Amino acid sequence: MLINGCGEVWIGQRRPRWIPADADSIWQMPQGGILPGEEPVEAALRELKEETGVTSVEVLAEISRWLTYRLPPHLLGIALKGRYAGQRQRWFAMRFLGDNSEITLVPQPGIKPEFGAWRWAAVDELVELALPFKRPVYEAVISEFATLTG
Repeated sequence: MLINGCGEVWIGQRRPRWIPADADSIWQMPQGGILPGEEPVEAALRELKEETGVTSVEVLAEISRWLTYRLPPHLLGIALKGRYAGQRQRWFAMRFLGDNSEITLVPQPGIKPEFGAWRWAAVDELVELALPFKRPVYEAVISEFATLTG
């Protein structure tokens, strides 16, 4: 969860191939996988940089337990590159110390961008914008980091 000085949270807009053309885009916070031998906080910082270009952050907090979600049956074999039935995630809250000019959705040439657009959102928007099967994770993240965004 990347939090700016106003207590807003960074969200990116995605349009995966498995979303029907007439459906709304997906808005989500940055996330990603942990490489072998990598600590969760290292992975969070790396993924944040890869997806947003952001490096000017201060890690504020970590949720000490893993949060999980499972894909609904109609997305098994389709979403998450068709390889996974869900995800186990470790979440960190980070304060954004830079300015918006640091944010770029194409941080490295030749790498496909994760997001097509981005914006700062109020915390109370996050759950409604999340995919239904991810909402319990977002509710837990918001609850754990409530004192950092208010």
